[in-house]
Amino acid sequence: MESEPYDLITMGRLGVDLYPLQAGVGLDRVDTFAKFLGGSPANVAVAAARLGRRTALVSRTGADPFGTYLRRELKGFGVDDRWVTEVEEYLTPVTFCALFPPDDFPLTFYRRPKAPDLEIHPHELDLDAIRAARVFWATGTGLCAEPSRAATLEALRARSGRGETVLDLDWRPMFWADPAAARPYYAEALRHATVAVGNLDECEVATGEREPYAAARALLDAGRDSGLRLVVVKQGPEGVLALAADGTSAEVPPLPVDVVNGLGAGDAFGGALVHGLLAGADLDTTLRRANAAGAIVAGRLACSSAMPYAAEIEEALAGGSGTLAEKG
Repeated sequence: MESEPYDLITMGRLGVDLYPLQAGVGLDRVDTFAKFLGGSPANVAVAAARLGRRTALVSRTGADPFGTYLRRELKGFGVDDRWVTEVEEYLTPVTFCALFPPDDFPLTFYRRPKAPDLEIHPHELDLDAIRAARVFWATGTGLCAEPSRAATLEALRARSGRGETVLDLDWRPMFWADPAAARPYYAEALRHATVAVGNLDECEVATGEREPYAAARALLDAGRDSGLRLVVVKQGPEGVLALAADGTSAEVPPLPVDVVNGLGAGDAFGGALVHGLLAGADLDTTLRRANAAGAIVAGRLACSSAMPYAAEIEEALAGGSGTLAEKG
């Protein structure tokens, strides 16, 4: 391991996103698509890199041209791909999205018979680097199948008592046979996290609670004995709520934006949240900047390449709108 630790290491899903160049029609009627790097943990790493953070991703791809494309994209975005390895048996996953702004973006996942990013094995992890990172980001999707489940929990256990460890609840119903089956694994992962992030659906799966404050308190209770100190509940058009173990809370309204594609907003939020945690910013400031980052990406077609720079976040906050022209 290099002597300088990473600001952020994320772990989990990586694939190719194909977004239609036509809005308001189903995938059966779309003629042309644009190709982008995708996968929530990958996008969070890109988002934090755009804000000047040194980031890396732990994931896997197929031994195919799409895998080559994704590793090239990661490097281009400034994300270290040294722990992105190939799996001969499976193809790099592809995800299609239909665009029905402002709030309907159905996804079609091609991840069968199995996605390579679920073939991360515990013995392959660089636990020294994971321990040393200032922030480690794991996802609920990583818990949905073996050996990724064991690897995710191993990485989280290695983090106990070290830096900030974020569990992104990242619930995707098509990856689980039964929502109830997910809850014990979420509970185990929360025992090793310092920060939990999720939307209302994800919080309900993890805790059984849907009301924002009740869900936040339930998550804090689940991790109270093991260091969980902050819960962030994303509420879509109602904004975002954060509740800390010391009783501190912040609630921030959304930033207005002309929505093009809402899928990358949460990942932009995550990257900016990590940036705020590392910078030691107060909770309200961190949430406002993260909200602005999410709004900016919601106003653009892509996810990864749309992630904002710090100056864009400040511009959005100053202007009161996430609708910005994309920098070349």
